[in-house]
Amino acid sequence: MAGGVRYADVEVGTQLPPKVFTVTRADLVRYAGASGDFNPIHWSDRTARAVGLPGVIAHGMLTMGLAIRVVTEWVADPAAIVEYGVRFTRPVVVPDDDTGTQVTVSGVVKKTFDDGRVQIDLTATCGGEGGDGGEKVLTQARAIVKLPS
Repeated sequence: MAGGVRYADVEVGTQLPPKVFTVTRADLVRYAGASGDFNPIHWSDRTARAVGLPGVIAHGMLTMGLAIRVVTEWVADPAAIVEYGVRFTRPVVVPDDDTGTQVTVSGVVKKTFDDGRVQIDLTATCGGEGGDGGEKVLTQARAIVKLPS
């Protein structure tokens, strides 16, 4: 757990370092191969629009996985996560270009427990210019982690 945070060093309101993730169509192809999720809404604009989406969207589980990285990097131990859940609010639309889109994730300690666990609430947004944050793509994104004392 070298480099990770300790329970004694955190309190309610502690901010986790935010992270910006770029998501491209190539990332969607790689994720589809790794996950086995080849739904055409993740690679075909025609199919995505036919079902009412604004275009190709990132896999929800990919977005969820990116968000929890803020926590795993902060604790420096993925095994410290004892609970994690989100609700999907908006899809992450990924344009067909070399730039992709950006997902910005931040976190804050919302609660501490006497047994060394802490609750971290995450905010994940997509889009926006000049750091305005864009629109939330996840709500009720919450992780419980067990920290060493």
